[in-house]
Amino acid sequence: MKSVTPEEVGFSSSRLSRIGAVMQRYVDQNKLAGLIALVARHGRLVYRERFGMMDVKAAKPMQFDTIFRIFSMTKPIASVALMMLYEQARFQLTDPVSKCIPEFSRVKVVECASEAGFKVTELEREITIRDLLTHTAGLGYGFDQDSPVESSYRESSFFEAPLYTLQVPLQEMMRRLVERPLLYQPGAGWRYSVATDVVGYLVELISGMPLDVFLEEKIFKPLGMEDTGFHVPEAELRRFAALYCPADGGGVELLDAPFTSPFSRPPIGLSGGVGLVSTAADYLRFAQMLLNGGELEGARLLGRKTVELMRTNHLPDRLIPIQVPPHTLYGCGFGLGFRVLVDVARAGRLGSRGEYGWGGYASTSFFIDPQEELVGLLLTQLAPSRFYPIRSEFKVLVYQALVDRVFERTSAIPERLMIHGAEL
Repeated sequence: MKSVTPEEVGFSSSRLSRIGAVMQRYVDQNKLAGLIALVARHGRLVYRERFGMMDVKAAKPMQFDTIFRIFSMTKPIASVALMMLYEQARFQLTDPVSKCIPEFSRVKVVECASEAGFKVTELEREITIRDLLTHTAGLGYGFDQDSPVESSYRESSFFEAPLYTLQVPLQEMMRRLVERPLLYQPGAGWRYSVATDVVGYLVELISGMPLDVFLEEKIFKPLGMEDTGFHVPEAELRRFAALYCPADGGGVELLDAPFTSPFSRPPIGLSGGVGLVSTAADYLRFAQMLLNGGELEGARLLGRKTVELMRTNHLPDRLIPIQVPPHTLYGCGFGLGFRVLVDVARAGRLGSRGEYGWGGYASTSFFIDPQEELVGLLLTQLAPSRFYPIRSEFKVLVYQALVDRVFERTSAIPERLMIHGAEL
């Protein structure tokens, strides 16, 4: 395959170099242990750099094949899995969830709440599968410290803090989940939630396969995502990054060590919301598949129109912008598994209408811009996310390096993602 320079795909090399200056500064100031930044356009990888350490105590420099906890970047993958079944006419987006999980027909809704508890009322309509994919189902995550209902999520023992590893099988999670009232009537609001874990359970029920088996056979193997899964195999733990959190007084401190991490062994529950580990190369292939309209290197996971539906904003104006406490994502709505940029000016950053993506608890993120045929990927391991504005800064640094106005599109998808002739 022909190697390319940034200029050949409409970037300025000197402007792209600004990414490295900012990323290195985070490492030099001991705000992040290490990270990887990737940029691809038209299937050609034009920027790939690594910075700092993957494990400070072990003195291991960051490597391009480092394995990361991607946490909520699991959600787009689980959403794609469910939409693959949708394409087989196994369900409709407007179907009630109770069609597959009957217990969901008995869920109640909070009418009013106080410190003493809450009063519930009946559903005005049932939760639909689209409600799950768009986080409009009325489910929660436990983020709101002032909500008695959200408190019940924290007390449920679904996840073990601080790594959000699922502590019960999916079937048991569903049983406990329906015992809790919804925070609002389905479709009445947007709330980041455990909805994608329900999506993962639907994948199991509809396909008749465990979630990990379905993802491996239907997504990871076809796309060549060799290092993505629900835990890191023992033989690959040497490539697993340490996870850090901000230390009091500055710097970082260890939150989760590679060889003793819950991710170093098979999990109790398969979380479609936060459960996966992956590498930069693997996740870039997943993102490129979406940018290509559902296909990569001859492996088609989704049809073009399905991807278009997924990356379309499904929220009414009254639910925009979306809020992931304590942050508001200005100018953004939500599609079927992704944040979608609907108003560039209100977002207050560089971008394109229709750009979509998501991030993870350890400050990872990716974005896909169909207008520019662009993918950006940032992987690090600092929890919680958004402690620093690095993800927003990365997007600015990528977009400011675009200098072409109209790029001549290639007619064929490249066989492999390349950077200066080297296969990723």
